[in-house]
Formats: sequence, structure tokens, C-alpha cells
Amino acid sequence: MEIVGGFMVMMSIIGLFLAVVWLIMPFVVFAIKGKQDRSLEILEGIDKRLASLERELAMRRTPQAACESNATDPAESATPHPEQTPLS
Repeated sequence: MEIVGGFMVMMSIIGLFLAVVWLIMPFVVFAIKGKQDRSLEILEGIDKRLASLERELAMRRTPQAACESNATDPAESATPHPEQTPLS
């Protein structure tokens, strides 16, 4: 009978632990899901901004490369492109 009593005590402790886990786990999962969704939105925004910066940089490089290749006089190559801002 002691074996049955010990088994019942062990099962009650395991059952209590599983009940606590069963009750808390949905809140943990939904909290993690919310944070993951928010992180995904932030990452998509960063990706869009990075893509637009890459497009803008590619557009700015193309006219500059054409101006540098067309410039034969060193004084012409020293003048900045009209779209560039002067460095202070």
C-alpha cells in the first residue's frame, strides 16, 4: 500500500505542475506571438526603407558615373554635380 500512496503523491505533484503549465502556457504563447508579429512589422518596414535607399543610391550613382566619364578637363571633374550638396 505504501507504493500506491507514494505513486498517488507523485502523480498529484506532477498533475499540479501540469495544471499550472496548462493554465500559464496560452498566455506565454500569445505574448510571444504578439512580440513576434510586432518584430515582423518592424523588419518589413526596415526592409522597405533599405530597398528605397538602395534604389535612390543606384539612381544617384548612374548620373555621377556618366558625368565623370564625360569630363575631360580636370577643372570640370572638380565641380560638383548640381544635385549634390556642397560639403562644408
